[in-house]
Amino acid sequence: MDALGDPRSAVADKPVSWLADLLRQRRPLVMGVLNVTPDSFSDGGRYVDPKLAIGHAERMIADGADIIDIGAESTRPYGGAKPVSVDEELTRLTPMLPAVVRLKVPVSIDSMKAKIAAWALEQGARMVNDVWGLQRDPAMADIASRHGVPVVIMHNRETADAAIDVIAEVDAFFRRSLALAERAGIGRDCLVLDPGIGFGKTPDQSIACIARLAEFKRFGLPLLIGASRKRFINAVSPSSPEERLGGSIASHLAAVRNGAAIVRTHDVAETVQALRVAGAIEAAR
Repeated sequence: MDALGDPRSAVADKPVSWLADLLRQRRPLVMGVLNVTPDSFSDGGRYVDPKLAIGHAERMIADGADIIDIGAESTRPYGGAKPVSVDEELTRLTPMLPAVVRLKVPVSIDSMKAKIAAWALEQGARMVNDVWGLQRDPAMADIASRHGVPVVIMHNRETADAAIDVIAEVDAFFRRSLALAERAGIGRDCLVLDPGIGFGKTPDQSIACIARLAEFKRFGLPLLIGASRKRFINAVSPSSPEERLGGSIASHLAAVRNGAAIVRTHDVAETVQALRVAGAIEAAR
């Protein structure tokens, strides 16, 4: 069977043991960001060398990352992203992704291309993070179904529109994505929802998605927030991406209070510490 095989061969209805086990610990999970791109908005070019990328993954794991999210095409939430071919994406991933898989912490492939997701899963990646929520590449849902892996369904739109009700917009997007997932045979325990902070949103809309995150609990699925170093922080407190650690942590703590099960961050050690201290304080109340 080819890489885009028949979704009827899916094993997605089986328990996703690693994610289920982590979620049962009833603590926020930390997904560490590893961009092997020259143009990502925050750390573009820093880890294009495979040795540096692998070393950064090792550091994030030592710092407490539960999942490593690897991306080889910048999606640049504020526009200006340059499309990358399948061949170029593979060229960036091939020297380092299998080595990171061997570190024994679940690897997520951050890609909007089904062929890239299929390749990464065949190398041992255990999650798909699709910034277009299964709605851009029509083969993505079938790939995830066939491999029976968790899928992060992220909300996205081409441009921001300050006039829309962003919560209603994200809700409708999720419903479309979940219908695609159901048709492909992806199990409910394989789905994670991400409102897509910064993607096709004004700063106020990004803030609203964190403030009202609990409204998305109506879907009964784990919620992920990736607020790390995003531009909405600059709208509140002027700063460059590398100066937004405080805003990133504040956003993730608020998101966890509002129901986030997973936070995606560039700054693993600091985020893990903040979450542990906040958890200890809550437990002592």
